[in-house]
Amino acid sequence: MACLFLFCLFFYTCADTVICYSHGKVEVACGDMTPQHGHDPSTKNPPFNIIADKSQLSPGDEIKVTLSMASSEGKHYFKGFLIEARNAGNLSEKVGSFKLISPGISQLLTCDSKEGSAVSHTDKSQKTEVQVIWVAPSNSPSSVQFLVTVAQGYKEYWVKSPGPVVSQNGVAPPPQTTFGGSIGFTSEGCGSKKSCLRDPDGCDPQNDIACHFLSFRALGSSVMFELSGPAEGYVSFALSQDKWMGKDDVYLCIRDADRVEIKAAYVSGRTHPEYSSQNILKDTAWRLSDGVIQCSFRRDIILPPENLYRFSLDQMYYLFMAHGRAEVGRTHRHDRQPLISTYQTAITGPPEDLTGSRSPLLMKYHGAFMLIAWTSTVSAGVIMARYFKPDWPERNILGQRVWFQLHRMLMVLTVLLTLVGFVLPFMYRGGWSKRAGIHPYLGCVVVALAVIQPVIALFRPAPDASRRYIFNWMHFGTGTAAQVVAVVTIFLGIHQQALFLPAPWSTGVLAAIVVWFVLADLVLEVHRRGFLPIVLAIYLCGNLGFLTVLLWTISAV
Repeated sequence: MACLFLFCLFFYTCADTVICYSHGKVEVACGDMTPQHGHDPSTKNPPFNIIADKSQLSPGDEIKVTLSMASSEGKHYFKGFLIEARNAGNLSEKVGSFKLISPGISQLLTCDSKEGSAVSHTDKSQKTEVQVIWVAPSNSPSSVQFLVTVAQGYKEYWVKSPGPVVSQNGVAPPPQTTFGGSIGFTSEGCGSKKSCLRDPDGCDPQNDIACHFLSFRALGSSVMFELSGPAEGYVSFALSQDKWMGKDDVYLCIRDADRVEIKAAYVSGRTHPEYSSQNILKDTAWRLSDGVIQCSFRRDIILPPENLYRFSLDQMYYLFMAHGRAEVGRTHRHDRQPLISTYQTAITGPPEDLTGSRSPLLMKYHGAFMLIAWTSTVSAGVIMARYFKPDWPERNILGQRVWFQLHRMLMVLTVLLTLVGFVLPFMYRGGWSKRAGIHPYLGCVVVALAVIQPVIALFRPAPDASRRYIFNWMHFGTGTAAQVVAVVTIFLGIHQQALFLPAPWSTGVLAAIVVWFVLADLVLEVHRRGFLPIVLAIYLCGNLGFLTVLLWTISAV
């Protein structure tokens, strides 16, 4: 009975220490740096930092390495640790030796018969920071990476987390991998081994820092995701059942100083994401390099019922990919319109090389309808009334003069295009957009003026009435005001995120259309007789050419 009691006491004592090696003599873990705990390493983001006071080295240099707690969540300490320095080109090779700064909490180990080639704890006391000195050998490789294993308890520990890389003078350091394992993304295998969504189309994150990249592939009962892209604060993607933002399953890689937090979230509408309290992500890894955020993780296809807002990965979804700024872990609105996959894809289905667009179809139609209405049909209608009225005085169609029938047809078409185009953004946004600036307000003015014009025309007096001039001025003034406001609104609209037109030449094309209309109007005023048909034909061809370029641009983005 006494033996059983001693055994239980021993087990209980070890259960919350490090590898049951509270004295830190962990040479047995020198190779894979894995504690013999009988439990899997934690999949949470590591709550600690490891930094070096130098980024370059020369043989014999001494570099201070600091391991410290970084997270304000959970425990604020660690109990055990193992620090090693290895050849960055061959991580199985230990390099250099260590010196102690705090012998009370750290000690040297002999790994692979190399004295002082690793540092570990001396006891199970709670620690918040430890510092050591690493001495570069005379035959140091071009780059050296520090690796660390940290344990907060018997069941909660992180293994072989990559730390900073230091390189010899004159040697460019490799992209730094920080915490969570090796990570390096490539487009190789897209469409054959994994599904990929990329922007620009066909880019490779391995050699293009401007590439926004998402890949996923099924691994047994789980799916491995890779996400990469240049961003100031975060990169993210979402699974959505439609092409509307809201009620989406979201995953974010958020930069916080020199760390990246990988989180699952839910977006109920156009609001900040609601982060999941459940730890559902496994095998997390991340890297920061040249302004590019990269992260990867694995998620089970089917999750327990308590994960209310997580989608099952055996279904088909639209994919949204976005990036933006973040401050103290809090994300801001994405910098650009999200890239949305062209069609729904099966997450666990056959590999596909997906395509997408940052300009939703409804917004493309909105832009196209407004451009046709206010740079083509309205100007043609004005020309018909202003310059064809005296040339076709006696010709009738269905009891009305030709110029009037054409003018009315073009203006009715303008109003219809304007009304349909006006409704589309509300359908896409699900309401009023508070981030579109003055553009929607001016749009409301244009719609109001466009509707007022035919109402005024319905109550026009006879051509020979004494007050006909009042109608003429009201009709002319309202129409001219509508055209001017519409042009200003279009100039503001082509810079909206949802349309995503290339700048600055799209602005130049629109400006050329306006200049063309003004010049044509002046020419028509001068040549009201004789040259009218030729000038009109040149004007319409030129207007059609400019309009074709803009419409092609809208459809291409």
